[in-house]
Amino acid sequence: MATPTPDELRRAMALVPTPVTVVTAPGDAAPAGATANAVASLSLDPPMMLVCLDRGSRTLDAVREAGRFAVNVLGADGAEHARGFASTAPHAAKWEGVAWAERAETPVLDEALVWVACELRDLLDGGDHVIVTGTVLELGAREGAPLLFHAGEYRPLA
Repeated sequence: MATPTPDELRRAMALVPTPVTVVTAPGDAAPAGATANAVASLSLDPPMMLVCLDRGSRTLDAVREAGRFAVNVLGADGAEHARGFASTAPHAAKWEGVAWAERAETPVLDEALVWVACELRDLLDGGDHVIVTGTVLELGAREGAPLLFHAGEYRPLA
């Protein structure tokens, strides 16, 4: 059996619904942020998170510099923010009209269903991505339906 191509892997994994998150970090002129779906809790004891960011991500650069990041899980009505933070627009433009607050010295979206602020722990090789791990400093959660990414589209949880 031949090794799957990147396109074959992408098509197969598109069938697996994932939560839509925005990974944020403090920045010099403006906070940084990028939409990500390769995010998971890593450990309960100690509390840790795992995020995978593209090697070329400006948000990854901000995470490296700040030594902190936050994971913001978007609600069902968050598709506009998901698209905005997925763009290559300058960081300041991505944040226009987005309400946020600082938690544990990290920007957190006001509308996040769940937010988890972390101190950077590890940066690990992950092929075309970098695996970022962080120790949880603070978190918050509220009720609501999450936004999912499935078959190439943003969808609310049915």
